[in-house]
Amino acid sequence: MLHIGKFLAGLAIAAVTTVSALGQEIVLRSADTHPDGYPTVEAVKYMSELLMERSGGRIAIEVFHSRQLGEEKDTIEQTRFGVIDMNRINLAPLNNLIPETSVPALPYIFRSIAHMRKVMDGEIGDEILAAFEAHDLIGLAYYDSGARSFYNTQRPINTPADLDGLKIRVQQSDLFIAMINALGANATPMPFGEVYSALQTGVIDGAENNWPSYESTKHFEVAQYYSLDEHSMSPEVLVMSKASWDKLSADDQAMIRQAAKDSVVRMRELWDAREKESRAIVEAAGSQINTVEKQPFIDAMEPVYESFVTDDSLKALVTRIRAVE
Repeated sequence: MLHIGKFLAGLAIAAVTTVSALGQEIVLRSADTHPDGYPTVEAVKYMSELLMERSGGRIAIEVFHSRQLGEEKDTIEQTRFGVIDMNRINLAPLNNLIPETSVPALPYIFRSIAHMRKVMDGEIGDEILAAFEAHDLIGLAYYDSGARSFYNTQRPINTPADLDGLKIRVQQSDLFIAMINALGANATPMPFGEVYSALQTGVIDGAENNWPSYESTKHFEVAQYYSLDEHSMSPEVLVMSKASWDKLSADDQAMIRQAAKDSVVRMRELWDAREKESRAIVEAAGSQINTVEKQPFIDAMEPVYESFVTDDSLKALVTRIRAVE
């Protein structure tokens, strides 16, 4: 049997496509699990518009939304091998691969969305992006993922004790699994696309996510208790395959990096508007929403930090993030 690495490497010729008939010399294939119209999808489309304008029509991006190229776990590998040129992914599935990404994914590390944006837009964020290259990825920019909170089919979550025994879907991340288990629930890793039916059939009792994801997936239809503990404000990241990146000129690389940074402004405008819209839809549908006193949840995270922040450099990163005003 052909080794999967060699197989994917062989497919990489499909990436950084030359499509002269359409007027573009380079068409970058970009993956996203979110549906068409979602802020991250629209931001990459906007990035394509910027590149078309700035390159004189030479460079464009074709966005494959709605998991057309697979779930995030699969598309990460495809991007590393150059089968996919670009990818919008959450930091959580990268935690085991790139240790630095686990720090912004730590529960309750950010005090607010404004705090998160200031950290990730600055020197700390750039340092984390630089760590991607050693793993065959080029970190381009961060996109907002909002504040993730718990929702379930059983009851409001007011204290960690309310999570006791509940089966909660999490991303395929050791950090998220440890966080859920530390709160007394049973972490259940599962692809995002399977969550609705799993909630509906009782395979799981709940999940955790932001307002737009809770609303756009219709999870609120089958899990009506949404409890705002805001345990994670970890951003998402736009990356490019190093194999695809290395085929580009230095000028084109700089153009792509700048267009990615510029797309963040558009993404955040869309995100803030979408978050308000999603909340209004969910509230109108009758979901029961409650705000959580966070401190007991924060206190329960001490063993998670002890387990995942063991390296001195990661401890220093935590300290620096907390020090950002």
